[in-house]
Amino acid sequence: MAGHETHHTLPRPEFDKPVKLLIVVAPYYKDIADNLVAGAKAEIEAVGGTWDVAFVPGALEVPTAIGIADRRSNFDGYVALGCVIRGETTHYETVCNDSSRALQLMGLQGLCIGNGILTVETRKQAEVRADVTGQNKGGGAAAAALHLIALGRKWGASSKGVGFKPPSESYQIAGDKNGPSTA
Repeated sequence: MAGHETHHTLPRPEFDKPVKLLIVVAPYYKDIADNLVAGAKAEIEAVGGTWDVAFVPGALEVPTAIGIADRRSNFDGYVALGCVIRGETTHYETVCNDSSRALQLMGLQGLCIGNGILTVETRKQAEVRADVTGQNKGGGAAAAALHLIALGRKWGASSKGVGFKPPSESYQIAGDKNGPSTA
C-alpha cells in the first residue's frame, strides 16, 4: 500500500516577502475537502503565508476558478483541492483527466499551482490521503505551490503589471557581425 512507502520531502521554502495563495476547493465530499483545506492552510501558515478560499461545485471548475483569479487578482500561487471517487461510468476518467490537464497547462504558462485533487477508487483511500495526520495531501499540494513560488522568485521578478519588461543588459542588432553591444 502506498501509504506505507517512504519518500523524500523537500524542506519548507523560506520567503523574504509575504506570500498569498488562493485555495480553490470542490467540496463535493465535504469531510474529505475539509481535511484537505486544513492541511493546506497549516502548510501555508507554517511559512508565514496567507490564504483565501474559494469554493466551486466540482473538480472540473477548479481550473476555471484559478484562471479567473489569476486574471483578476494578485495571488502568488494556487492550491487545487477536491476529490473524485471512481463510480460506475466513464465520467470519472473525464473529470480526472480534464481537471489535471487544465491545471498542468496553466502551470506550464507560469502559474504556481499545487494539485491536491484526489483521484481514488474508494472513499477509504480518499480519507487516508486527506487525513492531516496521515498522508496530508492538502498540505502536500500547498507545499508544491510554495516551492514553485520560491523558484519563481529565485529566477526572476514578477512579470505581472503594466508596461514593458526592462531591456536586458546587452542586445544584438539583427545582422550585426560584432556580437552583442552593452547598454
